[in-house]
Formats: sequence, C-alpha cells, structure tokens
Amino acid sequence: MTERFGAISFVASETPEAQAALEKLTTRYGNAEPDSADVIVALGGDGLMLQTLHRFLGTGKPIYGMNRGSVGFLMNEFRERGLSKRLEAAERSIVHPLLMYATDQTGARVHAKAINEVSLLRRSYQAAKLRISIDGQVRLEELIADGVLLSTPAGSTAYNLSANGPILPLGVPLLALTPIAAFRPRRWRGALLPDQAQVTIEVLEPNKRPVSAMADHIQIDNVVSVSMETDRSVDLVMLHDPGHSLDERILREQFGS
Repeated sequence: MTERFGAISFVASETPEAQAALEKLTTRYGNAEPDSADVIVALGGDGLMLQTLHRFLGTGKPIYGMNRGSVGFLMNEFRERGLSKRLEAAERSIVHPLLMYATDQTGARVHAKAINEVSLLRRSYQAAKLRISIDGQVRLEELIADGVLLSTPAGSTAYNLSANGPILPLGVPLLALTPIAAFRPRRWRGALLPDQAQVTIEVLEPNKRPVSAMADHIQIDNVVSVSMETDRSVDLVMLHDPGHSLDERILREQFGS
C-alpha cells in the first residue's frame, strides 16, 4: 500500500459485475471502514459515482471510480491489479455542488445539494411557465417550456447535454442554464452564467401548471420558486488516471471521440 492511500474503502452497486469486482478487490486490498479510509473506491457506473459523492459530501475524502456499469463517463477503467500505483498517480478533479432552496405551495422551504444539476420540470400535460432572475434582476419574464435546468461543469455532459446545453470544461467558472423543450421564446437556447451568480426561478400559474424541482435525485413537488447558487464551502474530489481526467473526457465528448 502507498503512504498516501494506506486504507481503501470499497463501495459497489448491486449488479453482479460490481459485486464480483468488490469480492476480488476486497480479497486483494482489504476493505477499510469508510470513516477511517484515505480514499473511497466506487465500483459501478455514473449513477453509483453520483450516489457516492453525495454520501461522502463534506468529508473531503477523494473518490476513485472503476467502471462496472454501463456509461461510466465519470469512471476509470476497471483493472484488478495495480490499484495502489494507480491511486498514487491519479489526477484530482475538484468540483463544487449547487445549493438549492425550493419553496412549495404550502410555504415549506427545502434545501438540497446537486452535483450534476438542478432541474425544474412540468408535472401536467401543460407546459410550465417560468420567470428567470439572475442576482435579483429579472432576465426572462416568461419561459414556456417543459422545464429548465442549471448545470455545473461536472454535470454538463449529463442531462444538460441531452437537452442540447453546452459542455463546460471543469476549470471554467461557469454554470449552464438550459431550457428543456422551450416553446416560447422559441429562439432562446439558454445562457452561460458566472458560477457566483444566484439564479431564481419563479413558477407562474403553479396551480394550473404544477412544477417539480430536482436536485440530482432529490425531488420536491409543487414548487413556486427555486433559488440556486454554487456552494463553495464544499470540495468534491474525484480521482482519475493520467490521460483520462474529466477535462480530457469533456474535450473528447465535444469532438465526438
């Protein structure tokens, strides 16, 4: 074992591939308790990586993922041997989550953190009507759409990309505000915002056109307003093999490779 990562804790998804990998790696390297581990190794796909980042949010523990899932955009290649050397040579990617405050129709206020994105989505057959403000100033009086999302650079290749939003390199101090199936204004394709901006979305006609807010996997129904900003008090550290950093993967994604 290396001095830098003397104790490794493994977490795995429930798939047969991930569980088989967990058994092999535990036999070879041991499996420390998460609280005493120097590094967390996640075995699964991007979904497990997101869950693991949320689970260890605020601990400062680095997360190293190995792909035993499907897409694995955030994961490294799975190999049973040489893990200690790979961890020692790994490059760090640091991202900050979004902090969301959502108010529902009863007046209850819920806060949650999102590593990928905060999204607002219509909950009926009618399109949502939304008003968008940046730092307290209304920038779009009315957006009629299926919804809208605010993405971090780390999440820009996920739901944001599927909604035709821009891909953001990790190092840029930007957030992507992207409409989902916009009806009016038809030509509005979203905005790139400084990552210190506070974004507020007000739901117009919330009784007639109900909307839910999602911070990654956390859902709040019947919201009337949602405020979002970058939480710089939290550093999320992901480890990647040299040549396979998130920045490199984002570049490849932009050029279709």
